[in-house]
Amino acid sequence: MAENPAAGPGARIVVVAAVARNGVIGRDNRLLWRLKSDMRHFRALTMGKPILMGRKTFDSIGRPLPGRHTVVITRNRGWAHPDVTVAPDPESGLALARDLAELHGQNDVIIGGGSEIYRHFLPVADRLEITEVDLSPEGDAVFPAIDPLVWREASRQSFTKNADDEADFRFVTYLRR
Repeated sequence: MAENPAAGPGARIVVVAAVARNGVIGRDNRLLWRLKSDMRHFRALTMGKPILMGRKTFDSIGRPLPGRHTVVITRNRGWAHPDVTVAPDPESGLALARDLAELHGQNDVIIGGGSEIYRHFLPVADRLEITEVDLSPEGDAVFPAIDPLVWREASRQSFTKNADDEADFRFVTYLRR
């Protein structure tokens, strides 16, 4: 894979998101579907790696994710949470996450949302791991459009809903052209 010069030195930037057909990723700081298979996939993609997210996304989860070092971006200088690294802006958050990746021998920094964080990091990301969800719910958080001139699809796996999943879905990997 070609190095993304805009991303700068350090661990690769990997955006991980579950996105409905209409681009919606959530409403009122919560997911709008239940996909146990996607949760397992997310865990496999992110385990052991630093994960960078906004404060609202963190609050919707309510705790640091086990086995991953969480870096939360927030403008609220008084916000703190045990076992979480806090950054005042995306650039310092990325620097902290890259330091953590290097410290723990990881090659990737995970971008875990929400929509404002995705919009900020999509232009410098190296890879996208997108779960396409076959639903079109109403929501107030959307994922930025994936530009086919910038991103090429590298792999796609399709799944039919089952007892653990509310909808059909696909795991799609995009690499920067």
